[in-house]
Amino acid sequence: MNLSFDSRKRQRDRNKVEAAAEKAVQSFGNCSQIVGKLVKMEDCNPTVRQWEDMIQDCLVEIFRRFSAVDFTSGIAEVCSSWRLACSDQFLWRTLDLGQLKSNFIKIPYAPYVWVDDRSNQQLTRVLKIAMGLSRGNISCIIFHFNLYLMDNQLIYVANRCPRLKQLVIPAWNRMTKGGICKAIRMWGELESMTMPSIRDPAYVMDEIRLNCKNFTQLKIMGPCNIFLASSIVTFLPKLKVLSLRCSKLFKEALVMILDSLEHLEVLNISHCLLIEAPPPPAPVRVFRELDEAIVEKASRLREFFHCQRASCVLCQRTINDDGLMRWYKYEEGLWRTDEVISLSF
Repeated sequence: MNLSFDSRKRQRDRNKVEAAAEKAVQSFGNCSQIVGKLVKMEDCNPTVRQWEDMIQDCLVEIFRRFSAVDFTSGIAEVCSSWRLACSDQFLWRTLDLGQLKSNFIKIPYAPYVWVDDRSNQQLTRVLKIAMGLSRGNISCIIFHFNLYLMDNQLIYVANRCPRLKQLVIPAWNRMTKGGICKAIRMWGELESMTMPSIRDPAYVMDEIRLNCKNFTQLKIMGPCNIFLASSIVTFLPKLKVLSLRCSKLFKEALVMILDSLEHLEVLNISHCLLIEAPPPPAPVRVFRELDEAIVEKASRLREFFHCQRASCVLCQRTINDDGLMRWYKYEEGLWRTDEVISLSF
């Protein structure tokens, strides 16, 4: 009997997931032998238990080995029990899209990147499936450093993730001020954000101040000058954790942060290019080590991370990139790390 196109597609999805699941459960040791028998679903013996008959907790434990992108391959389409397991809230505390990045090229005018349609379509598809399966349970979303969202995609996520607490969104060239602000207004429980350094940061900080009363952690992936520092201390005076690692950091901005953020407990300036820019014609001064005044100001903090060693690879990279780290040049995933554990995703 010939199978219809839909039936063949479902069978292919089923076979693909079964093969991946069988590989995933190898970490269960002896249990893999049992699961291996269950994988032979086409066995004509009616007494053999099928994958859909497996206890849901076991399915959830297997699916935990998959990435968010894997769930778009058809796992949830195999049968109702698999879809139920795919919707378990345990799987959706974090939506990690750190492996999904846009196919883009740099352009000389705003928004300074061009992203092809296939990347947009793939991202939209992944978001729709993830939002449907997660049922509003996502508390942390991690976007790749080079994953460029549009307003409608960000707002769609904000609508479907009202309980978001941590947002990692370091690239937002294609999003507008209105789109970013509209999304932040929906995240009243937001506590932590990783973001790029932008030309006009005040509107973002002010929106967070007005809508996110529990916000305490901020990571900036870009240069920190006096304007950015003044926006932080003005609109986020209750900030407890701040990371500026691997960026160009102006000394006057650092002093302002240390003097003005009374609730600050953790500060990370590791691998920063610390500079002082006096009025011309005086030259820019680069500091190879912290002076005693800054060390004294930072002594009140619970944790203070800093590294300006000539032998440090990351410090050297920051210097070579003039304080604007070009993450694409280095090992994949480097942008995900941080000396502050809660900001290392």
